[in-house]
Amino acid sequence: MKHNIEEVADLQPDYLGFIFWKPSKRYFDGPIPLLPKAIGKFGVFVDANIDEIVNHTNKYGLNAIQLHGNESPEFCEKLKGRLKKQNIKADILKVFSVKDGFNFSQLSSYENSTDFFLFDTKGKLPGGNGYTFNWEALKGYSSKKPYFLSGGIGPGELDKLLEFLQKEESKYCYAIDVNSKFESAPGLKDIDKLEKFKKRLLETCS
Repeated sequence: MKHNIEEVADLQPDYLGFIFWKPSKRYFDGPIPLLPKAIGKFGVFVDANIDEIVNHTNKYGLNAIQLHGNESPEFCEKLKGRLKKQNIKADILKVFSVKDGFNFSQLSSYENSTDFFLFDTKGKLPGGNGYTFNWEALKGYSSKKPYFLSGGIGPGELDKLLEFLQKEESKYCYAIDVNSKFESAPGLKDIDKLEKFKKRLLETCS
């Protein structure tokens, strides 16, 4: 999110994401308007240091921290400890980029230091590349940790998404992350597209 935050909040999403990586066209420097408590606020960081992450989490009242860079298991563990020490309740989500295949064994070292995984499309940028990866790769998912599915999901992918959600590999799919394909400009969401997408998704999955 960057521009029409309150309009999107009216659609009652589970989460809204705010990017704190300066090279991004969606870079956010606030303030965040008052949101319903039911909507979680994600902060997206790319290889930021722990002090920066903790400061932003406090400043914006973030409920979750999305690590979208090359953060190591040790880094995640240190961040988790720092949050606990300062009595900050925020989930840690580690992002992994996927193209045609993925070595899921690397997830094991992140099991104890994260709350969620997120699978995004491998591209030139850390995120927002605008195209999907081959979800067949998730057949190899061996963890029981809930994950977010991301990467170029838009109105044109809805039928494919609904089909995926009926498959065994979607068992631990916790949330669907949508972004660039619902924008008329970076950080400016198309409310009509989002509303129609959410309505059909909920009608089919309920």
